[in-house]
Amino acid sequence: MAYSGPERRQHIRITGRFIVAYRVIDEIDNIDISQTKNVSLGGMLLTTNRQFKPGTKLSLEIRLPFDPDPIRLTAKVLESKEITKNLIYDTRLMFLTVDQKHRRIISETVDYYLKKG
Repeated sequence: MAYSGPERRQHIRITGRFIVAYRVIDEIDNIDISQTKNVSLGGMLLTTNRQFKPGTKLSLEIRLPFDPDPIRLTAKVLESKEITKNLIYDTRLMFLTVDQKHRRIISETVDYYLKKG
């Protein structure tokens, strides 16, 4: 059943499939690659192949259309929900560190996809 209460998000999200490399901050050699389901200025929904505990900090590199270089961010797991048993998880992330340049690029991406419809 879908949530039917008041909107709690602080930022507008867009549906978008962008490539993301991610790893738990403490796991240097355990990088995985996936794609987003949606993105906003405050965070993203990412498909992962493992479940993460809320509060886990991830290092991310995301590729967006308005920057040829990957954007490096730190995010905190809010929720990791099993979609396919022991295989696929929808992991909600909140960005912890976003510098001004990357904030602008994320904002341009969100605006572009909102206008595109």
